[in-house]
Amino acid sequence: MKVLHANKLIDSASPYLLQHAHNPVDWYPWGDEALEKARREGKPIFLSIGYASCHWCHVMAHESFEDPETARLLNEHFVAIKVDREERPDLDEIYMTAVQLMGQGGGWPLNVFLTPALAPFFGGTYFPPDERRGLPSFRRVLAAVAEGYATRRAEIDASAAAVTDAIRKVAAGDARPGAVPGRDLLEEAVRRWQERFDPEWGGFGDAPKFPPAVALEVLLAQHARGGSADALAMAVRTLDAMAAGGMYDQVGGGFHRYAVDRRWLVPHFEKMLYDNALLARVYLDAFLVTRKPRYERIVRETLDYLLREMAAPAGGFYSGQDADTEGGEGRYYVWTRDEIAAALGPADAEVFSRFYGVTAAGNFEGANILHVSAPSEELPDALAAMRRKLLAVRQKRAVPGKDDKILTDWNGLAVSALARAYEVLGERRYRDAAERTVRFLLTEMRGPGGLLHAHRAGRSHTAAHLDDYAYLIEALVDLYEATLDAAWLDEARRLADEMIERFWDADAGGFFQTQAGAADLVARVKRIYDGAVPAGGAVAARGLLRLAKLTDDRGYFEKAEATLAVFAGVAGQAPTAVASYLLALDFYLGPSPR
Repeated sequence: MKVLHANKLIDSASPYLLQHAHNPVDWYPWGDEALEKARREGKPIFLSIGYASCHWCHVMAHESFEDPETARLLNEHFVAIKVDREERPDLDEIYMTAVQLMGQGGGWPLNVFLTPALAPFFGGTYFPPDERRGLPSFRRVLAAVAEGYATRRAEIDASAAAVTDAIRKVAAGDARPGAVPGRDLLEEAVRRWQERFDPEWGGFGDAPKFPPAVALEVLLAQHARGGSADALAMAVRTLDAMAAGGMYDQVGGGFHRYAVDRRWLVPHFEKMLYDNALLARVYLDAFLVTRKPRYERIVRETLDYLLREMAAPAGGFYSGQDADTEGGEGRYYVWTRDEIAAALGPADAEVFSRFYGVTAAGNFEGANILHVSAPSEELPDALAAMRRKLLAVRQKRAVPGKDDKILTDWNGLAVSALARAYEVLGERRYRDAAERTVRFLLTEMRGPGGLLHAHRAGRSHTAAHLDDYAYLIEALVDLYEATLDAAWLDEARRLADEMIERFWDADAGGFFQTQAGAADLVARVKRIYDGAVPAGGAVAARGLLRLAKLTDDRGYFEKAEATLAVFAGVAGQAPTAVASYLLALDFYLGPSPR
């Protein structure tokens, strides 16, 4: 039997790190051993950040990190460190900021070169094995960086120091005392979204299109508050187009990560827990505003997907599903016309194909991404039965890999969606799933120092970040409001007190993303801009406002108000980039306790 080479990742909990545990690269996990080795040997650090369901991470791994010559260059000249961005979002945010400050686009895999003092001096995202489309080959990059570090060290150190200073300025979030904005900021956000709105296909801007879940929540809230027809029209057009397109899994429910085109037709096929939790929430809001049955159906199908495929036996929800199976992206989800005919029979296949745009030629590499060209308010029973048949057939295919770690923050988002769905739809199993998940988080995701961030294979680890506390507090408030069980409100208050103690900036106001005392961070970040997930500081503010209203605790209100005030200038400059802040502001402005 052939014994595979194993590097220092072999004992990791992260599925992403374990994917690289047998590379010829001498990978280390981020930690004292690797950082001390870099300092002791005077070598630069090659830091590579990604996640288990990342398609381009897999591509670069196969092309470069499994290549012996590339591994030789890395092992000889660098200390190579792998990080799962979902385990260490703090590191990811810092070094993503660095790469963007260097004029590179963001994304994953994120590959950054650091001095032994952890200061970044060069980086990028995907590097190909050979020069193509204007990108240098990865081996050429490694050789050039190694040569430059050996011969121009003073220049590199100066550049790295300048980048680190810039990161620290960005990390501070341009936070400064100010007045809390009025409702005119929400109206300005609607106007700016209108300027970028795609009236034909919904969403904002051109391809690729990511699901703007929180922005749509703001638009629906603006319509509900003031009757804004423009806000409602943008929200409804986008929600309908996403649900009709290939970004939505028309057979199994749930949403893929994003669409590579304007029409939401061709997705990047990975599925993430946070996207589906956020989208279930906004489709539920759309149902409440419009009472259209099609939105209720999307909520149910999305949550049922999570319960069917993402629920962990011991409690909680897994993080994501891969885009690739059998060496190709999306193969699990696409269909040929012959496959549909074999599963449904000729007559039903004809009906199904007309509704879901199936052709003999296909629309994706000779196969079909299912989509709806003419959505109907109700899905006919016959079509629903056909979808169930196809789902049963699909489940016999090679199943996408699953990132089976459980994250406190993303599970908080899932609990919020489930609790709200129970409150609106009255489906008891959604309440049961929400309560089961919260019990898991409150028991398994705790350590002597408070909440923990990640769990896998029976082991919880990594100190919680602000998002873990903020999202879970809101989840507990949602669960309390749905069930009126006072135990959940008590837990929310306890966590809120911990969050303030651990993350509040007593000098300038607002919440840091990380707890104090982390020696391996070159900056302590405050974030009000939304990324793939809502900004933790904004979610914290809204959670505290809701707690203040429920408990008459003035201290919670004052911390939330101060957070809104300290980021008022940033929000005023780019209101469409701070949708979660706008949700908190909307709650603050009324009605809310004063």
